[in-house]
Amino acid sequence: MNRFKPMPSDPFGRAKIPTSLGQTQTSPDELYGKLFKDVQTKRIFPDSKTFADCIPLCDPVLIIERYFHLMHRADFDLDRFVKDNFQIPKEIKIDYQPDPRQTVEEHIEELWSILTREPGGQERGGSLLVLPRTYVVPGGRFREIYYWDSYFTMLGLRESGRVDLIRDMVDNFAYLIDRFGHVPNGNRTYYLSRSQPPYFSLMVKLLCEIEGNEILIEYLPRLQREYDYWMNGMDRQGHPHTAYRRLVYLPEGVCLNRYWDDRATPRPEAYLEDIELAHEATRESEVDDADVYRHIRAAAESGWDFSSRWMRDGKNFASIHTTDIIPVDLNCLMYDLECTLADAYELKGQSEMGLRFTHKARVRAKAIQKYFWDPARNFFMDYDFRAKDFTKSFTLAATYPLFFKLATNRQAHYVDTYLRLNFLRSGGLLTTLTQSSQQWDVPNGWPPLQWTAYQGLQNYNLKRTADRLRDNWLNLNARTFKHTRKMLEKYNVIDTHLEACAGEYKLQEGFGWTNGVYLQMKVNRVKSPVPSLLF
Repeated sequence: MNRFKPMPSDPFGRAKIPTSLGQTQTSPDELYGKLFKDVQTKRIFPDSKTFADCIPLCDPVLIIERYFHLMHRADFDLDRFVKDNFQIPKEIKIDYQPDPRQTVEEHIEELWSILTREPGGQERGGSLLVLPRTYVVPGGRFREIYYWDSYFTMLGLRESGRVDLIRDMVDNFAYLIDRFGHVPNGNRTYYLSRSQPPYFSLMVKLLCEIEGNEILIEYLPRLQREYDYWMNGMDRQGHPHTAYRRLVYLPEGVCLNRYWDDRATPRPEAYLEDIELAHEATRESEVDDADVYRHIRAAAESGWDFSSRWMRDGKNFASIHTTDIIPVDLNCLMYDLECTLADAYELKGQSEMGLRFTHKARVRAKAIQKYFWDPARNFFMDYDFRAKDFTKSFTLAATYPLFFKLATNRQAHYVDTYLRLNFLRSGGLLTTLTQSSQQWDVPNGWPPLQWTAYQGLQNYNLKRTADRLRDNWLNLNARTFKHTRKMLEKYNVIDTHLEACAGEYKLQEGFGWTNGVYLQMKVNRVKSPVPSLLF
């Protein structure tokens, strides 16, 4: 339901999204300089993200001046100074106690209101980029919207009948594209230098399923700007096996995409952790700090932060080399964006542009087969364009060609067999086959990848594995909820009685994409009620 007064100039009868809300774009590490560095390196907060999200209680310039005036006094207390000058953010749901009699579905329905943020209730003055419409945050330490998380959250909102929230969230992403030329990792100033997996086209198509194909025309300019952001550098005609920002040049004029970040400094939300990782990496190799920071940030753009997938030796974080890797999942998402643009232009009557993007999509589909299908392993792998070879990491990114129907039937059956024999566990699918301290590795399973794999297998009528995956995952979610009354960000799919590996922050609850995937899978199980055996 539209809650906004329509503007006469809006052909779709909706209020126009403001182009700017008068916000700063300065990241807190740049804004506060030495104060920021001192707070983070002296561990005033256990989680570096806390200070990055703090809200100044007066003009930041006055706080900085006050800090330099007081910092050298013998009795100066930095912890007290921070508490006197900043509002400390709280995690979401700290005081929330769910009804012990609730079902999972009832709990999720109640969570939507807890995780929802209204335009007028957003915290101003800190690093938060204020959005013009209502949105849903993941939960826990994640007090802002996240790009790819939101698509999976929307799947659940659709099942809950919350079309108003889906429309509002798509409009918020459109606003971010209008203002910044891309969708940032999240609506924080410190996320502006990178994006996340480009799911905007899937969000728009989800809305199309509800409101009709005219939605494609409404969001066409934003879809095009999203594409231009990821394909920046197309006019440079780079030499094969070189790269510019998010674009990698390959032989025969082929261009594919990689993850990147426009900054090469420690992430403000993980400041001390990144500095320590860079020191470790530079001790063990001749790599520069800036290169390590860039690889770390690029991995953050992937959403898989962090995984052995991005490590040259598959084990040691010091070997991270994300920007050398062309990821299969990213390029499948870009293929979908090209197809969506082709459909949108055709619907608008611009057939020439439609044919142009149809051609781009066909070229990319062919390149996906060439650069990501490893005939020796019979599996879709990432590609290291500097080594000119496949990477060695087996991951669930291999299911994206199935999700977007880019695999042949033969390839899909090989992937299905490999998933069933190597990835499938009693709680769902592993993300990789590597045991490490990173949260996107063994023993963890993640909601978005469970859904991508499930839907990909369904696309090729591989129901045996798909149904077992779905049932194992839903049973794990329900069993964990029964004992903890929580929906978690990720799960241990090997030993379902243990918590997931924490990674660089503690296990989070809430949780937007878990709720969305659970509701969507539960609906699919109702539609396909034939029981399947647990693994």
